[in-house]
Amino acid sequence: MIKIDVDLVSKLINSQFPEWANLEIKPVKKSGNDNKTFHLGNSMSVRLPSEEAYVPQVEKEQKWLPILAKHLSTQITEPLAKGEPSEDYPYPWSVNKWLDGETATLDNIDDANQFALDLGGFLVELQSIDASEGPLAGKHNFYRGGDIVVYENECRDAINNNVTIFNKHLLGEIWGLALTSKWAREPVWVHGDIAPGNILIMNGKLSAVIDFGILGVGDPSCDAAMAWTFFDDSSRKAFKNAIKFDEETWNRARGWALWKALITYNRNKQSNKAIADEQYNIIEVIINDYETQR
Repeated sequence: MIKIDVDLVSKLINSQFPEWANLEIKPVKKSGNDNKTFHLGNSMSVRLPSEEAYVPQVEKEQKWLPILAKHLSTQITEPLAKGEPSEDYPYPWSVNKWLDGETATLDNIDDANQFALDLGGFLVELQSIDASEGPLAGKHNFYRGGDIVVYENECRDAINNNVTIFNKHLLGEIWGLALTSKWAREPVWVHGDIAPGNILIMNGKLSAVIDFGILGVGDPSCDAAMAWTFFDDSSRKAFKNAIKFDEETWNRARGWALWKALITYNRNKQSNKAIADEQYNIIEVIINDYETQR
């Protein structure tokens, strides 16, 4: 495991971008697992892959984000420069424009229904951009936008490992429904990780979407998992209306949410009660919503 800290970032900046060598470098409050992020002065950030598996994200973001940004009314990550591998760090890395805002929470959003409409509108805009030359979903983005069946065994194992906690047959029914359809239209752009940690809020409203490392083209259902992981009944309906999915795509979206919640619960139920409890609640939301709708 590479130690990615302020000293490393300072070395990289000093050697490759000496014009920024006098700027302060400090960790961001919340950095992801795939990439480590640091402030660079007041207006930039440095983003470094934590492992080799995340290296393809750098080229992808450098190439596509400037193109996508031209067609979106919501701010997204803006690459400013690309760092090269060195003796100190073996992977390419990025310098991006710093986007102001707070990570989305239920507390800093003024109106959950309006936020749901705005986020759905962003995704509709993203999906409307020409994706004919975009990177098809696959290993590079952990199959976000691909066929959810790739996680069949993993999801079934998580269901079977928790038969004393959840209704196995009901979870199997929800998961099975997600597998009964496929995206039959042309591939569209998918962010791949639409989650509160990648959404910024200013003045109570959606202000930016960041972290496009799992960007790809394919089935957009994976981008709607927040319907069950974040929204309540009312804002979930607003989000569904805004995103304009047919019922089959909505069923696959529910499957994506269920898969992630189940495997995260299964991995943490013995070791991290807080995470397990959070995922338990999400699974209960999925079950209750499904039973209400059928």
